[in-house]
Amino acid sequence: MERLLLYALALCLGPSCAQLCPPRCTCQNLSPSLAVLCARAGLLFVPGLLDQRTAELRLTDNFITAVRHRDFANMTRLVHLTLSRNAIRQLVPFAFADLRGLRALHLDGNRLPAIGAQQLRGLPNLRHLILGNNQLQAVAPGAFDDFAGTLEDLDLSYNNLARLPWETIRRLSNVNSLSLDHNLIAHVPQGVFADLHKLARLDMTSNRLKKIPPDPLFLRLPVYAKSKGSPLSSLVLSFGGNPLHCNCELLWLRRLAREDDLETCASPPELLGKYFWSVPEEEFVCQLPVITHHTGRLAVTEGQAATLRCRGAGDPEPAVHWLSPEGKLVANGSRTLAYENGSLEILVAAVQDAGAFTCVASNAAGEASASVELQVSPLPQLADGTQPPAPGPSDILTSAKAGADGSTAPRDAGVLASELSASSALIRWVPPRPGPSVRMYQIQYNSSSDETLVYRMIPPPSRAFLVKDLAAGRAYDLCVLAVYDDGVTALTATRVVGCIQFTTEGETAQCHALHTQFLGGTMIIIIGGIIVASVLLFIIILMIRYKAHNGNKQAQVSNVYSQTNGGQPPASQAQDGADDRAREQNRVAPSKDCEKGLATCGQEVGAGQTPSPRRRKWSRTTLDLHRKCPAPSRAEEQEPPEAVPPTGERRQAGEWTDVKI
Repeated sequence: MERLLLYALALCLGPSCAQLCPPRCTCQNLSPSLAVLCARAGLLFVPGLLDQRTAELRLTDNFITAVRHRDFANMTRLVHLTLSRNAIRQLVPFAFADLRGLRALHLDGNRLPAIGAQQLRGLPNLRHLILGNNQLQAVAPGAFDDFAGTLEDLDLSYNNLARLPWETIRRLSNVNSLSLDHNLIAHVPQGVFADLHKLARLDMTSNRLKKIPPDPLFLRLPVYAKSKGSPLSSLVLSFGGNPLHCNCELLWLRRLAREDDLETCASPPELLGKYFWSVPEEEFVCQLPVITHHTGRLAVTEGQAATLRCRGAGDPEPAVHWLSPEGKLVANGSRTLAYENGSLEILVAAVQDAGAFTCVASNAAGEASASVELQVSPLPQLADGTQPPAPGPSDILTSAKAGADGSTAPRDAGVLASELSASSALIRWVPPRPGPSVRMYQIQYNSSSDETLVYRMIPPPSRAFLVKDLAAGRAYDLCVLAVYDDGVTALTATRVVGCIQFTTEGETAQCHALHTQFLGGTMIIIIGGIIVASVLLFIIILMIRYKAHNGNKQAQVSNVYSQTNGGQPPASQAQDGADDRAREQNRVAPSKDCEKGLATCGQEVGAGQTPSPRRRKWSRTTLDLHRKCPAPSRAEEQEPPEAVPPTGERRQAGEWTDVKI
């Protein structure tokens, strides 16, 4: 017996018991590795009993909705993982962190909405990543960082991607096949494929591309439309199904030698529907830009806002930018905003901003320019006879937070910030020295992470203002300006009262508010529960009392037969007269019984005779009726006592009626 047990233990410790095959799966022992096949097994989760020697795991066509970290813990030998055609919506960060030997990961045919920066971490040897036919709308910039140098095949087809992490794709130096077809991509940066020296297949079919920028990769390798018959050192490029705008920007692509003619032109109108490769090169033309509208001359007073407008037209549509009077490019800053429609807004004009601004509209065919004159009138002479400071160089190209040399601008002690919280700050200021009467105060502020200025207008008597809707834990630059009327020019002028920097508190204060709201909601629920319980208890009490009241009314006592002879009535006589008399006397039985009893009682007492033993029961019943029946009225006394037996007459045993007690 002991030998048998030892033999069984040896078998369990051997390779036969070490191989654990999940239920409804097929395991193939490919020594020294193992293949687990769980296709169409109806699985809702990744099987928990997986042999660590597993090298290939196929979980296709199941109902798995999420992938957790513990699903593939310690599976260091896994090389090929297939999770295709499931219902996966969630990938836990670092879900594949233990799969350092994994080379192929198939996640196509699922419902993934996005790929985060940490969901595919821990795959340094990954070569094939298949993410096609999902619901991807975004891919984080660092999602492919761990395997950017080893990835050979990337499939992002049949998704909802409008943008891609192009900087990450630019670093896929070992990629051989790149599938971006059937998405919503409308723009491809120029030169993004220049460093992909091993790229042999690029599919951008059925997107929203109007143009494909020239890339050194396309000029370095021969371009083919199909992989069949193409040499090894070539590029298979597919870009059909895009709304191509056939102008001079695609002339470089038209000059490539290709044997297919599947791509068509969507614009301009004269080339609509024509095959891309059949259009002659001389028809791929562009139009020079033209300035169609611009501001001629604009005059403002120092401190006011100035808006310069410019619009151009051409094929392709030109881009508009501005040059300052010094000839430098004007970008978005604390005092300037450049819009896509060609407008330039100077929020607070200074005297040094005056001059001729240049509007430049440019496209692939060339550029056009127009000059806009800006005049800035200086502030008038102050009441004390002092003159405004002389204008210096324009700071329109620099940030308001730093001077021309990068140093921080000086702060005025006339403005103070107090009562700082996570979302508000109380600003106090000292009124300016005696001068023109102030019409109002203007507060301008912006955050350290946002160059957009926010304005607040304050009535003149105010000396403090509570700034709300601030972001927690951010630094702010704030200035207070006094707005007054110039008596000489009748124009509105401004004067800086002072500026200050402050930082709001963190978000810890919100926890108390959330705790208070939680307690308030809990108290409301408790009070409501007490009220509901009280109402239910009141209803239950009413129902109990109602049932008790009805029970008292329906309580009856069984009939008692009383006979003078003390014996039981004969069965035949009782049966014959009981039913008829019960139907006729149900309504008047109590009153008749009372009348009969009272009459008999009066006869016995009036005679003065001693009741015989045979009439004692009748006498006692009469006494009980005296107690229970009310005294008869006069009208009742005058009625003939039909039911009362005459004096001296004996009743038979069957003539006595039932008496209800």
